[in-house]
Amino acid sequence: MRRSFGALLIALVTTFAGVAVAAPPAAAALPDAHGFVLWNGTATVPSGTSPAGTTVVGGPAGVYTIRFPGQAAKGGVVHVTAINTGPRFCQAVKWGPSGADEIVMVLCSQPGGALVPAAFSAFFESSSGPAGPINGEFGYVDWNDPTGTMIDQYNSVGAVNSVTPLGVGLYEVKLPGLMTAGPVDGSLQATAVGSTPARCKVRNWTSAPAGQIAYVACFNSAGAPFRTRFTLTYQYNQSLRGAGWPPRYFGYLWFRPPVGPPTTNFNSQLGFGANTLLGAGTGLSLVTFPRLAVLPDTVQVTAAGGGSDFCNLLFPWTHTPTDTVVRDVACYNSGGARVDAGFLISDNSSG
Repeated sequence: MRRSFGALLIALVTTFAGVAVAAPPAAAALPDAHGFVLWNGTATVPSGTSPAGTTVVGGPAGVYTIRFPGQAAKGGVVHVTAINTGPRFCQAVKWGPSGADEIVMVLCSQPGGALVPAAFSAFFESSSGPAGPINGEFGYVDWNDPTGTMIDQYNSVGAVNSVTPLGVGLYEVKLPGLMTAGPVDGSLQATAVGSTPARCKVRNWTSAPAGQIAYVACFNSAGAPFRTRFTLTYQYNQSLRGAGWPPRYFGYLWFRPPVGPPTTNFNSQLGFGANTLLGAGTGLSLVTFPRLAVLPDTVQVTAAGGGSDFCNLLFPWTHTPTDTVVRDVACYNSGGARVDAGFLISDNSSG
């Protein structure tokens, strides 16, 4: 039976009772903490979960509580990707430390806003202090609308990120100092945050030696522009974890459509342009990341481009002896009909 939002909020508050706020960590090389989990609807999947011992508890319907053991940290960001053969989208509700562990709550919905059970892939990362030597660029924001508050932010060169609302549910995110040649380089992931069903996507972004400028668009469950808290992470020649190498096994790709320029298609083992996509024009995309089948790993997907469409995975990703294979990425319009739409996909190993 569908729970009212009021009942849901009570359940969320109850679940988070006793979760303490940790003191800010000392300056350290990034990341301070991270974790990811693959939930197949009934159990965690070890090949997509790190650290070992991560747990997921469901309830109320469509709401899940994740515990990442030993990963308590201040702030950070969460990204979530729904996994289902139908139109589903998942978001973060709240996260924070509880003792030595990090607790993350996830909510999954369908078009129209009904909370529904779903499999998902979720990712948490928190960074602070100097980055130390890394091979690329990395940054994130956790920004809350309508309060206009930057809850947390990180920039691997030490600059200060900013968010400017441009209209209802539309935001300009600046990550200064994350320099690339341009005009479009790297990859992004965006996730809505809150207890009201919502979703966010990357409308577009530009890259330059001065830094990155991304435009995030957020929508309610009916596809109308919506003011919400959201997270955004940028990676260039760098893991979504934000760490230097290791981890040595990660890759990302932009399906525009068609596939974006080589500077938006990176494989840490083979360089730019090595990841492949089949199925353009069909609304289903098979993505292969060669030589990245080092487990455990996580895959995250974010819709990209104009409109209010959203994307998920039909099934959990698989592995050949050498490659990570995502079959398939599916995208939908606000009514739940499958469409051929753009997306950003990122594969990241813990190794």
